[in-house]
Amino acid sequence: MTRTVIESKTKTVIIGFDEPFCVIGERINPTGRKKLAAELEQDDFSTVEADAIAQVEAGATVLDINSGAVFSNKMAEDPRYADNNFVEPPLMRELVMRVQKLVDAPLCIDSSVPGALKNGLEAAEGRPLLNSVTGEEERLELVLPLVKQYNVPVVAISNDDTGISEDPDVRFAVAKKIVERAADHGIPAHDIVVDPLVMPIGAMGTAGLQVFALVRRLREELGVNTTCGASNISFGLPNRHGVNNAFLAMAATAGMTSAIMNPVQLPVSMKKIDEKKAALAAAGIIVPDDIDPETFVKLMGMGSTKPQSGKEMESIRAANFLLDNDPSGAEWIKANKVENAAGGAGARGGRERKRRRG
Repeated sequence: MTRTVIESKTKTVIIGFDEPFCVIGERINPTGRKKLAAELEQDDFSTVEADAIAQVEAGATVLDINSGAVFSNKMAEDPRYADNNFVEPPLMRELVMRVQKLVDAPLCIDSSVPGALKNGLEAAEGRPLLNSVTGEEERLELVLPLVKQYNVPVVAISNDDTGISEDPDVRFAVAKKIVERAADHGIPAHDIVVDPLVMPIGAMGTAGLQVFALVRRLREELGVNTTCGASNISFGLPNRHGVNNAFLAMAATAGMTSAIMNPVQLPVSMKKIDEKKAALAAAGIIVPDDIDPETFVKLMGMGSTKPQSGKEMESIRAANFLLDNDPSGAEWIKANKVENAAGGAGARGGRERKRRRG
């Protein structure tokens, strides 16, 4: 049975066919997050630290650390900052060191820059997951020696020098090539976690079916674990959470064993709260001025003012339970446990008494 072992200093996570679905938290990534990139440029790691804690509390078992920041202000002062090979290696080291001091979750070192991967591997305690290698010749030659040297598992993305193919047979062939080239370096298949590449369902109607078939084939023919960027499936669609939820459960049923995703439902901002209050006031509904924000958002069904476990995590926990990777449903019950109200017992007793009187 294929088992990919990922470790921090004190915790071991196993990705495997008979293991609970592994959630790799994706939020520590400045790509596309201008505010986070600006903070990192100022050596402010407060959001990184908050994201690390929130993701673990929400249920992430591994944390992805991506160092792909663009430091626009420093770039204007020093042209070296225009080169990711200059920016990312020291940033990755700092990110890894800070995160592993806060949480015990194993890490996934994520960068396209070999120097950043190396710095992350050197700084990480335990046995992190490396993200990633592709079927591109240059990438194979740069990354696989690092994987072997540090004895770590690696995410293998199914694209090569020709790009990303829409043909699932081509993506399978690329994955097979990577597994074979890894074997040439003495890297076993159980240390390869293949990302078969999820296409947006809005652009390709067969995207879901393709991935499910690919995952089964990768499992049966290559014996490898699999992962994906879960939110890719719903790109450009309304109600993305609904699509993501269904996809994750179906992917787990097809044999996918992990996903890189956001496990956190982000807190409701004060701006959203003020907008809701204004809408209520416009409808003639009076809200007490001193109402607690958390109470307000709960009453309005808006979520929470605090980070909490996202809806996608509910789908994964249900899939673990249904696939017998959550013995007796212990984790499902723990996550969904609601204390019985005193009135509930009384109501049941009342019904029983009524039946007896009848």
